[in-house]
Amino acid sequence: MPEVARGDDVAELIAAALAGEQLRDGDVVAIAHKVVSKAEGAVVRLAEIVASAHARELARALQRQGSAKDPRAVQVVLDESTQLLRAERGVLICRTRHGFVCANAGVDASNAPAAETLVLLPRDPDASARRIRARLRELTGSAPAVLISDSFGRPWRHGQVDVAIGLAGLQPLDDWRGRHDAAGLELAATWLALADAAAATAELARAKNSREPVVLLEGLERYVTSADGPGAAALLRPSSEDLFA
Repeated sequence: MPEVARGDDVAELIAAALAGEQLRDGDVVAIAHKVVSKAEGAVVRLAEIVASAHARELARALQRQGSAKDPRAVQVVLDESTQLLRAERGVLICRTRHGFVCANAGVDASNAPAAETLVLLPRDPDASARRIRARLRELTGSAPAVLISDSFGRPWRHGQVDVAIGLAGLQPLDDWRGRHDAAGLELAATWLALADAAAATAELARAKNSREPVVLLEGLERYVTSADGPGAAALLRPSSEDLFA
């Protein structure tokens, strides 16, 4: 796909990239969030940011920990956060306005459209997924599920995996609580994060530098719904259930 700019129609770009391949209602279109963010204008230029005293203080603290951070970039992270949970080892762990807990509030310089710019998360990723799904229906006559993903780290484990941050038309969770395993034992905690598993699967087919931000997943028809559904918001654990606070 070409470099995406503000105002671009992501669904139209996807339809063009299909090159005649037919989308099906049971497909899942998994989209790396940065193309959505760029199309929606969720990009900031550092030249337009004024760092607060708090941002400058945090940047100095992170530098003492061995990680150089531009105070203006720290300010952008703070602007995108509702809560700063940790500032250690060069990373700001934040809760975003969406409710995501992630490094640097999802603010990222990789694959940004120009130097000295940062890409933010979409303002409302579930709404973005619904709009793209509706537009794909207009353009192709099919209504595949749409999943928007970002890479998150995980407590106690190295590496990152993609998770769903926006969703339309895909069951986000598969609740096995109350069902029984193969030995007949009643399951009490098994609750499968289907959308996150789909996002991670799509990541395996997408290189970070390939300019292939969209992956078409097949074989998940039993989880695709005609209604847009509750979105990726259903995957968020409320703060009241936080065992690490």
